[in-house]
Amino acid sequence: MAFVAGVLRRLLLVMCALVASLAFSGLAMATTVIVRGSTNAAPSSIQNYFQGTSPDQINAGIKALYATGRFANVSVRREGNRLVVNLVDNKRINHVAFEGNSKIKDAQLKSQIQSRSGGAFDPGLVAADVAAIKEAYVHGGHNDATVSDRIVNLPDGRVDVVFEIKEGDKTGVREIHFVGNHAFSDGTLRGIMSTTEMNFLSWLKTSDVYDPDKLATDEDHIRRYYLKNGYIDFRITGSDVHYDAAKKGYIITISMQEGPQYRIGSVNVVSNVAGLQPATLQNKLLVSAGEIYNGDEIQKTAENLTRAADEAGYPFAQVHPQGDRNPAARTVAVHFAIDPGQKAYIEKIQIRGNDKTRDYVIRREFDIGEGDAYNQVLIDQAKRRLEALGFFKKVTITAVQGSAPDKVIVDVDVVEKASGSFAIGGGYSTTDGFLASASISDSNFLGRGQFVKLSVSRGQYSSAYEASFTQPYFLGYRMSGTLDVYRKEQSVNVYSTYQTIITGVTTSLGIPLTDQWSVSPHYSLYETQIYIPNTAAQPYNDCTLPLTGVTPSPPTATNNCLTNGEASLAVKESQGRTLTSLGGVTLTYNTLDNPKDPRDGILGSITEDVAGLGGKSKFIRTTGDLRVFHPLTDDFVGVLHFQAGDIYGYGGHKLRLADNFNMGDSLVRGFAPGGIGPRDNSPGVNPQTNSLGGTTYLGASAELQFPIFGTPRELGLRGAVFADAGTLFGYQGQTQFAATCTPNDQAPTYTQGTCISVQDSHKIRTSVGASILWASPLGPIRINYAIPLTKAPGDQTQAFSFSGGASF
Repeated sequence: MAFVAGVLRRLLLVMCALVASLAFSGLAMATTVIVRGSTNAAPSSIQNYFQGTSPDQINAGIKALYATGRFANVSVRREGNRLVVNLVDNKRINHVAFEGNSKIKDAQLKSQIQSRSGGAFDPGLVAADVAAIKEAYVHGGHNDATVSDRIVNLPDGRVDVVFEIKEGDKTGVREIHFVGNHAFSDGTLRGIMSTTEMNFLSWLKTSDVYDPDKLATDEDHIRRYYLKNGYIDFRITGSDVHYDAAKKGYIITISMQEGPQYRIGSVNVVSNVAGLQPATLQNKLLVSAGEIYNGDEIQKTAENLTRAADEAGYPFAQVHPQGDRNPAARTVAVHFAIDPGQKAYIEKIQIRGNDKTRDYVIRREFDIGEGDAYNQVLIDQAKRRLEALGFFKKVTITAVQGSAPDKVIVDVDVVEKASGSFAIGGGYSTTDGFLASASISDSNFLGRGQFVKLSVSRGQYSSAYEASFTQPYFLGYRMSGTLDVYRKEQSVNVYSTYQTIITGVTTSLGIPLTDQWSVSPHYSLYETQIYIPNTAAQPYNDCTLPLTGVTPSPPTATNNCLTNGEASLAVKESQGRTLTSLGGVTLTYNTLDNPKDPRDGILGSITEDVAGLGGKSKFIRTTGDLRVFHPLTDDFVGVLHFQAGDIYGYGGHKLRLADNFNMGDSLVRGFAPGGIGPRDNSPGVNPQTNSLGGTTYLGASAELQFPIFGTPRELGLRGAVFADAGTLFGYQGQTQFAATCTPNDQAPTYTQGTCISVQDSHKIRTSVGASILWASPLGPIRINYAIPLTKAPGDQTQAFSFSGGASF
């Protein structure tokens, strides 16, 4: 037995030595790597990729080397106790360039491709980049664009990758057709869409580029428009989009079924929540029986009821608008059913796609947050708010199951769009002459949702400089805070003998009370400087300060300091600098359907200002403005405009010239700027240039707007006819400037007297006229031609008035 045990021990020792030898041999092979081939790689760096010589370890090393992107080919073979690694280096990209592109800049194209300067050259990747560039041009409206690549070989295994582009002509949307629409014309439906047809202005615009996502949004806008106007059975049955090679553009055909228009037969609230009484919720209803069914108002009512239930202690309550149609009577009975709702809490709100916009800018549009009760109505409201910001091309909100049955994760996916703009422009107005302007702005400054704008304008008779900053959520509340710093100069012109310079700062808050009502407290501190030039070219003060060689000497009845033009004594008294400290508040009511091009709704405001919180001015000013828009037919829109204002001094303070209202064509078209109201009518003084302004004005106008037939609706050209009426009166400034009143015609040596004769009439001025309005791509332009029907003595008329500008 001892002999057998000894043999076993020796056998065991031999086996251990053999295993150790094999292990050492394997380790030696794993650490001995020979690098061959067309490569600059150091053997020591390659050796780290191979931890053994087994087939699995060798394959893992090969995969790891390929993953570095440095090598075009990797192969490995064993030679005894060594691994021989054959490598072929990838070529490196020295430079990526684009040739032939002008519509899409290099920086935009680089963001679309994967090949990078300094990166590895991959023919497959370059081919994919060619396709990506082609797709970018298709989305930009250039379907005929061709893209090819050219590889330029350089020394040391480097290449230049050049993408050669032939952009071709723009291939936008040539025609948009509708099938099945009877209630609204093709032109009206096209006006709802952001996608437009190509025309002679296509070189200036991008709205005529076909984009499937934009078309889907347009279809949703059409649905909402029909639902807003009572067509609750409306549906789009199909959209056909095809490219017409002969017309070099897309043809879009949208088919629909309108159904009948419904009115609301009855409205009631049904509460299935114990303790929540329908009677207490009646004041939250925005719709009533007899009205045309309006889907927007139905949704807003559901939001009102949801908030009311939450405030009453029922955060899970769900409001479901329901309608029972009566096809024969074409009415719908509207029920707002309030159910207890399933108890579910928001576990997390996840935001994706906001590369620039900060998370909190998006989160603050939600009235609910993590840990709150999940409510679909408030989620839908947040989606509409995010879309209204104008920061995103697309907003999608979805709810998915959370970590427990009663928890929900809210996913918010956004696609951002550019928020900054730079504009230069020009225009003309009868008051300011020719104008040039430049501005830079960003509505989502640094991704914080803030609005910043710097602007400057220069004209023949005016200039303006302004910096503006708006924080939409001031101090964390749903109210805006705005700071404006400005300087405005108005030079001498055919309507004025003096120059005005206003420099100031204004701060204001915008506080929403409801969806329609808002209040805006504000404070302004500004300095007004009035200066009368007295030069050979503009001798408007030479009765007071004679000019050698200019002021007639000796004066005669027909050649004196008055006959060459002289400012009113009231203007002279107002010369110098006046500091005004003013606080006030504006109450606004707004139901406009479109703030830029309204067709329906009301915009009204009333402002109360008090000056005297410091400074020299002391007055109380009240102004009001009301505009009512109503569609009379599919194409005709009626507009009523009412305005009024009153100002008076207090504490024994007389109003200065700069405090008064100065009105002209802004009150009654057909009158010159400053052409209505009190003026210096003293002998020898030109009444055209010596408007004094008044303290009370009233105005009203009626206007009918209509398309100019034969022109494309998308061109934005419209006509209008109007009738205006208004008056300005109540000069309360100084009229006597010495102890004794001496009129001009009684002053010695044909000079200016010591008092003025004020022409001040309460007469209602009226006019009728016609206008051309153009919402051009370069900015809004309006030309008015008006005929005054009634006027007061001394009023100054002006048949044509023109205003317009451009930004590009």
